[in-house]
Amino acid sequence: RRKEPQSTRRTARHAKDRKAREGLQGTQRTAKHAKDCKARKGLTGRYKSSLHCTILISFDKTETDAPGRKDGFGATMAGTLYIVATPIGNLEDITLRALRVLKEADLIACEDTRHTRKLLSHFQISKPTISYHEHNEHERAGELIEKLEGGINIALVSDAGTPLISDHGFRIVNDAIARGISVVPIPGPSAVIAALAASALPTTEFAFVGFLPARRAARRARLKQLANLEMTLVVYEAPHRIIDTLEDARAVLGERECVIARELTKVHEEFVRARLSEIELPPGTARGEIVLLIGPAIDPPAEQPEHTATHSILEAVQQMIAAEGLDQKDALKRVARARGISKSEAYRRMIQERGSND
Repeated sequence: RRKEPQSTRRTARHAKDRKAREGLQGTQRTAKHAKDCKARKGLTGRYKSSLHCTILISFDKTETDAPGRKDGFGATMAGTLYIVATPIGNLEDITLRALRVLKEADLIACEDTRHTRKLLSHFQISKPTISYHEHNEHERAGELIEKLEGGINIALVSDAGTPLISDHGFRIVNDAIARGISVVPIPGPSAVIAALAASALPTTEFAFVGFLPARRAARRARLKQLANLEMTLVVYEAPHRIIDTLEDARAVLGERECVIARELTKVHEEFVRARLSEIELPPGTARGEIVLLIGPAIDPPAEQPEHTATHSILEAVQQMIAAEGLDQKDALKRVARARGISKSEAYRRMIQERGSND
C-alpha cells in the first residue's frame, strides 16, 4: 500500500486539532455564559430583595413601632408618651409633626373623646381613644403607665392647645418620667403665647398664672401676691367672671394697661385694649374663651378708703359736667379713675345714689 505523503497527514491532523480546540472553546463559552446569566439573576434577585426590604423599612413603620416590640435582648421596650398640642380654634394651625404622631400612635388619651374624634375625623385619622381628664386622672394615669410599659405609644391631647398648660396631664408625665419612660413634647398652638404676641404689652418677662380663684376674697388675695411682679400678667378667665375680675384687678393692682383676647384664631377673634379703669367690654364678651393680660404697674395700687372723697359720685360727676363741659360718660370715667374703681362700679353707685335721693 502506498503511504500518503507526510504533508497530507500533517494537514489532516491540524484540521482535527483545530476542530477539537473550537469545540472546547465553544463549551467553555457556553459554560461561562450560563454562569454569567446565573450570576446576573442572583444579583437581580438580591437587588429586588434589598429594594423590598427598603420599602418595608421606609413605609411600613407599624412593624418596628408595634406594641410589645423587643430590644436586642428580647425584653419588651417601653412605649413613648407624646404631649401633642392641637388647634385652639383654627384647624389649619395643627403641625405636620402632630398629624404624623397622631397617625402613628397606638392610643390617644384625650380630655373629651367626642371632641377629639371630630379633630381626628377631619384629618382622616382612625385611632383608638381613651378619656383622660382632671376627674379621672388619678385612676387613669396608672392604667396608661401600664400600657406604656407594655410597649404602647400614647399621644396625650387636650380639647384645645397644649396639654398641661393650666390643664390636665401632670400626673401621667410625672409618673412616666419616674418610671424611665420617654416623654416627647410636640409643640404647637397655645392661647397664652398667641395672646401675648399680639397684646402690645411687654413680653421680655411675663407670668402666666392660669385661672384666678372664683371667689372674690380669694381672688383679691391672689392678686395681692402678684402685685409686686414688675412684668406682664397673663390670666385665663371664664366669661361670666371677667367683669368681676377686672374690678378686683383695678382695686388691687392699681392703674395698668390691659388687654382682653377672646375667641383666638376663630372667626370672631377680638382684642380689646385699654387701661383697667377705662376698658369696656363689647357685646358678646360674655361668651367664648378669654385671656386677660395686665401690664406692669403705671401708678401704685389705689385701694383708698371711700371716705376720702368729699362728694358722692353723683355730685362729682355733676360738678365735672358743669365745670368742664364733659358728657356724663366721660365725667363718670374720670371720677372712677380718681377713686380707684372701675367705671361699671362707679356707674352702679351713681345709680344707687340717684335712687336714694329720689
